[in-house]
Amino acid sequence: MNPNVLIGREAVAQAIAAAEQQRAGLLPRISLDAQQRRTQSVQISDGTPVEQSPVNRFDGKLTGNVPLLNPAQIATYRAARKSAAVAELDQQQVVQTVLAAVAEAYFGHMRNLQRIDVLDANIRRAQELLDMVQLQFKAGTVTQIDLTRAEAQLTIAQQARLQQDTAVYQSELQLKRLLDIDLSAPLTLAGFEVVRVAPDVFASDAERQLMERRPDYQRALKAAEQNRELVRAAGRQRWGALSAMGEYGYATSRAFDGNEKNAWFGGVSLSVPLFDGMRIGADQRVALAQQRAQELRVRALESQIPAEIRLAVQDARSRNAQITIAERNLALAEEQLRLAKIRFEGGAVDNREVIEAQNSLAVASDNLLEAVYQYNLSRVELARARGDVRSILAERAR
Repeated sequence: MNPNVLIGREAVAQAIAAAEQQRAGLLPRISLDAQQRRTQSVQISDGTPVEQSPVNRFDGKLTGNVPLLNPAQIATYRAARKSAAVAELDQQQVVQTVLAAVAEAYFGHMRNLQRIDVLDANIRRAQELLDMVQLQFKAGTVTQIDLTRAEAQLTIAQQARLQQDTAVYQSELQLKRLLDIDLSAPLTLAGFEVVRVAPDVFASDAERQLMERRPDYQRALKAAEQNRELVRAAGRQRWGALSAMGEYGYATSRAFDGNEKNAWFGGVSLSVPLFDGMRIGADQRVALAQQRAQELRVRALESQIPAEIRLAVQDARSRNAQITIAERNLALAEEQLRLAKIRFEGGAVDNREVIEAQNSLAVASDNLLEAVYQYNLSRVELARARGDVRSILAERAR
């Protein structure tokens, strides 16, 4: 699993544990204490120190403290619970980010693999042209320059093919790192068919509903709630705290000597701060500043997210249309090559027209691959803007 996802899980676990730590201040605390002491004291009598006999004492007791009312601690605990919810939403955002990165890396690697097929086709066409020119050169119908151009065309195609091997290796390593796969392990990708979506479907959901699905927006709202609880906690420190306390046990000279006597006490404690060096006021100002800053972040997201969604919709529509144009350009390039071959074989032109047509076909094929790749990236970005990247990864080839 991706390390960032695992780190996010640990952050959630830490936040939950921190909330439990705050809850501990609201629950009773009971302890068992046992103490055996031996003391010797000196009494001063008429200016003369008099040594007393050593005294043994054993105390065994249960000590308890029960918080009855602590408004500041209650608000702090509520804020800690909000913090745990914030951490969980952070984890969801990390998952969305990682899924988007995996989807982009997957589509990039698929594009690089498919580009190998395009380059192999270029080599095959260049080799066919070279074979044809060699036959015609032997027959004396073409010149040496035609043969040289055909050989150069094949060399360029072979060089591009070798360079693509490095691009494939690089994208494969990137995908393995994101998936936390052993870099030396083989990687086999399932096929993926491009899902062409009608442009009107891109804006089918209301922007407000989409915002509610965004983990970063939900996280900002939850953080604002947490800041409000912290403001309450800071203000309620002035209210003080009320608790009950008590002890119950026995005392004797030595443990388990049969002369034990019961000893106990119980009481109620009320602590109200009168002057604390103006710390409470400073805590309130800090909490209020944090609350205002978080509310501004929420407002910024309420403007940012709709803009992201609209831009992603527009980009997906444009990329979808560009695939259609790229497919048309590819068909035209194939027809151009077919006509150029006929003219060359008929002796009407030299092989420059065929080479230009082959280059145009190579560019058109690569442009179609790139258009599909960019369209898939736009769909990933649209899914991320909608808060549902998993829907892209869940698609299967038909």
